[in-house]
Amino acid sequence: MSKPALVWDLPLRVFHWLFAGTVIASWYTSDQDHDLIELHIQLGYFALGLIIFRLLWGVVGTKHARFISFVPKPKQLHHYIKNLKQNRAPASIGHNPLGSLMVILMIMLISLQAISGLFINDDIYSSGPYNAIVTKDIEQVMAFLHHHVFDYMIGAIALHLLAIFYYVRIKKETLIVPMITGRKPAKHINDSDVIKHSKLWLAAFIIIMVTVFVYWLVVLNVPIVEEYY
Repeated sequence: MSKPALVWDLPLRVFHWLFAGTVIASWYTSDQDHDLIELHIQLGYFALGLIIFRLLWGVVGTKHARFISFVPKPKQLHHYIKNLKQNRAPASIGHNPLGSLMVILMIMLISLQAISGLFINDDIYSSGPYNAIVTKDIEQVMAFLHHHVFDYMIGAIALHLLAIFYYVRIKKETLIVPMITGRKPAKHINDSDVIKHSKLWLAAFIIIMVTVFVYWLVVLNVPIVEEYY
């Protein structure tokens, strides 16, 4: 039997599990009588860094991590759904068309969640670093987004879990193990689809740049608002 082929690079896999853990931790710390609100804020900054990394990695990362390789065209999506209904959908090397839409949706939702948190103020325990420079109307919009977008994230996560269950029970294919090992069975994978390495040096450089940017954004660049009495 052929040795499983490397498809998912290490930075992408680490991002995936950190992203999942951050979402769970953010949910848990959001409603703990405000005892963990500072941790919740820090998790928001971390989530923002993760999203920025994923956007950059989607441009310069390995083959199957790049948006250009998996964002489906309408015709491809229609064809995949049609075959899926007939249980004839072909195996995907990277993200399948529906999985691609889920990636895009989750990036959009967590981006809204993290960015809106920079501008809100609960008037009691905490406020975002940029709350002081926005109008009350904008703050209300951001607060609405921050408190309601997460509900859509829960729905998206539920769909993702259902998809994993479907692949295991119906298609007899696990999606979790490859996202841990990075490898898929080589039976239907061409040599051109196999990645040779994970571009770790490039990933490390991007991580450093993203860390510096997020620190600048939420610490160094925070506007100082003078109060007059």
